[in-house]
Amino acid sequence: MVKAVAVLGGSEDVKGTVYFSQEGDGPTTVTGSISGLKPGLHGFHVHALGDTTNGCMSTGPHFNPVGKEHGAPEDHNRHAGDLGNVTAGEDGKLILSLLYVSRRKLIPLSGPNSIIGRAVVVHADPDDLGKGGHELSKSTGNAGGRVACGEFYCSN
Repeated sequence: MVKAVAVLGGSEDVKGTVYFSQEGDGPTTVTGSISGLKPGLHGFHVHALGDTTNGCMSTGPHFNPVGKEHGAPEDHNRHAGDLGNVTAGEDGKLILSLLYVSRRKLIPLSGPNSIIGRAVVVHADPDDLGKGGHELSKSTGNAGGRVACGEFYCSN
């Protein structure tokens, strides 16, 4: 079992902790909690860089090792880091309990495309999953600003 943790911080008092775990070549499980969000949907992505020296802006683009367009988690044509949307309740809190199953192992915790050392980012707005028709749909899902982020660290 490989485990990773990211402690999130960001603008507008958004904070939380996200845990990723993976058994062998199996699916990656994501759990955790985030608070301080506006109610509703928020884009949720793995970004290429674990650098937070300039806040969430220095985390780079979505993790995309094979050069695909932005899409939904279930799409074949998608960035490896495209994890879709998460939903904050009326109290601004969300509890994560997600299972990412993929034949292509897009968010592994080991190997050459491991997400450890990269960053998880929560965005201000919903991710249109590459289907919104906006000029940013195919690159970012037009998910708005980066309200929280944190670097993945191995927690074994």
